[in-house]
Amino acid sequence: MKKAALHNLGCKVNAYETEAMQHILEAAGYEIVPFTEKADVYVINTCSVTNIADRKSRQMLHKAKKNNPYAVVVAAGCYVQTKEAETALDESIDIIIGNNKKHELVKLLEKFEAEKKQEETKQNRKAQLASIADINHEKQEYEELYLERTAEHTRAFLKVQDGCNQFCSYCIIPFARGRVRSRKAEDVLGEVRRLAEHGYREVVLTGIHLSSYGADTGDSLLHLIELVHEVEGMKRIRLGSLEPRIVTEDFVKRLSRLEKICPHFHLSLQSGCDTVLARMNRRYDTAEYEAGCQMLRKYFSHPAITTDVIVGFPGETEEEFQITKEYLERIHFYEMHIFKYSRREGTKAAAMKNQVPEPEKTRRSAILLDLEKKMSEEFRNAYLGETVTALLEEKMEFEGKTYFTGYTKEYVKVAFEAGSDLTNQFVTGKISEQLTGDIYLMVEF
Repeated sequence: MKKAALHNLGCKVNAYETEAMQHILEAAGYEIVPFTEKADVYVINTCSVTNIADRKSRQMLHKAKKNNPYAVVVAAGCYVQTKEAETALDESIDIIIGNNKKHELVKLLEKFEAEKKQEETKQNRKAQLASIADINHEKQEYEELYLERTAEHTRAFLKVQDGCNQFCSYCIIPFARGRVRSRKAEDVLGEVRRLAEHGYREVVLTGIHLSSYGADTGDSLLHLIELVHEVEGMKRIRLGSLEPRIVTEDFVKRLSRLEKICPHFHLSLQSGCDTVLARMNRRYDTAEYEAGCQMLRKYFSHPAITTDVIVGFPGETEEEFQITKEYLERIHFYEMHIFKYSRREGTKAAAMKNQVPEPEKTRRSAILLDLEKKMSEEFRNAYLGETVTALLEEKMEFEGKTYFTGYTKEYVKVAFEAGSDLTNQFVTGKISEQLTGDIYLMVEF
């Protein structure tokens, strides 16, 4: 039996696709082993959201060949579809699979083995890469991948959408992923049912630009959510990153009627300054964003609102940074993911003047990370003394006691002391104190 190892880099969509490729390999008879072990095939699902992601992708590809020089190394995903990859990928890579071709993994492996005997593969590699990198925005069909189980035991991530039509000035992803493609609702529902039958109690709907779901088919994300809500056995629905403009009163009002919805909303912001948002081509302003947050707080009690923020975008002045900082303090997020701007060749922002020096990006990032830590703790502390329900996920030993940890609907992590296995069980109790770090103790009430 041949052995295969997989490694994922990047977002939850990539993670879903990596698990789907593992499922395909298992069905074809491969034994899946850890990436650190010797394997016959290594599959690396690459990422290209930042320069660091590019570098990590290259490092993992080279590490695979080092693990076993005779193995077949497969490079998949976003990085291999960038122009930078055309010169950066070397002869250590045997097979290159672009987005929308991952379902053909086994067929491509078989083709490679056949060509290897004729020593044609290396000669064809550059032509293959050139064809993959040329997205050209022609209409693509949604690539149907599916899962019945995931690496997690209680929560399943489910990809429902691919591609992006936004073309933010700093982002390479539309070039790597192509235009918006939506998964058929019946296929989504079929997978949710299978996951529920396998014991999963929470599903997270994800996509490259989730809010665009249905833009190519005449459907809508809200309609899909309402359909998923009707699936028996699935007790919670969590949403991936949302575009702020989708948060209308009708959208939020209808969501609030769905008891399975987790009031945990990730609204991508990127900057709290309108002049920076305009340079980013984000297509909304801070007033619209704030109105969306107010709408969520109107219809949900203490919702968890999280976001992304880029510091050091080209031309960002100290005054613009301070405007962003004050805006973030006013909105008061549960969590913020802070990124230093990463220059991506091929994007409009890469050619902009007044690129911010790296030390200044680091300084601004540190300031916002301190703010994030303060706001996150304040949000979690608001639940002290409150009765909550958590879906417990895994066992934890702490100071000689056995706990099971999990999350509330608002994604506050709690620990419940128990002598029996409570994995994948819902437990209701009162949050009594901060146990350790960001974990809060939940006791019976």
